[in-house]
Amino acid sequence: MLKIENLHAEIDGKEILKGLSLTVNAGEIHAIMGPNGAGKSTLGYVLGGRPGYEVTAGSIEFDGQDLLELEPHQRAAAGVFLGFQYPVEIPGVSNVQFLREALNAQRATRDEKPLSGAEFLKLAREEARKLDMDAEMLKRPVNVGFSGGEKKRNEMVQMGIVNPKFAILDETDSGLDIDALRIVGDGINRIMRAPDKAVLLITHYQRLLDYVQPDVVHVLADGRIVRSGGADLAHELEREGYAQVTA
Repeated sequence: MLKIENLHAEIDGKEILKGLSLTVNAGEIHAIMGPNGAGKSTLGYVLGGRPGYEVTAGSIEFDGQDLLELEPHQRAAAGVFLGFQYPVEIPGVSNVQFLREALNAQRATRDEKPLSGAEFLKLAREEARKLDMDAEMLKRPVNVGFSGGEKKRNEMVQMGIVNPKFAILDETDSGLDIDALRIVGDGINRIMRAPDKAVLLITHYQRLLDYVQPDVVHVLADGRIVRSGGADLAHELEREGYAQVTA
């Protein structure tokens, strides 16, 4: 589904990714772990098409397409979802309005009929219920006044509604208490664990991986993947630290 070869990327003239290669097959969940400044979030931003991140070498193929040739909205329409480490607030725009426009824009690219207001509200309320989120929060401006855990739960509702093929989740466990961590983990499994989908889960800590069991764990350091292994690698990192594992 995703094939990255020798990817180099920089921001403001500083090279962050320095020859990263990675293949994620359909049906797989891959976890990316690594120290601060390793390039984990940069990888997510490059895949999502965030402005300011310049690819200077290498290639990214997604589902048979050259991902780097697509604008961010085209990547979303192709099935790419980026969950942010720090979800942004959008004052004046309700969750319902934002999510309905996003979903119907994607449906239009697939020549599907837009959902009516009633159809969309039914879908949104169902997704909110599955993630133990008060449906009233759907009426509020996007992420405004939300706690860190509420923002992450809201992002999972967004993911359930747009139903992507490939999700890049950047530190989804950040700001979550134990109960919220379980709910979000269950949501990732419910929405994305399927033979025709895949997930790239970026995290500092092993705790989320107790709920979302990865097929492969990668260690990213200094802009490259320096080691890959099974779920036991995450436990080794938790026990030994990055310095020992990447030495």
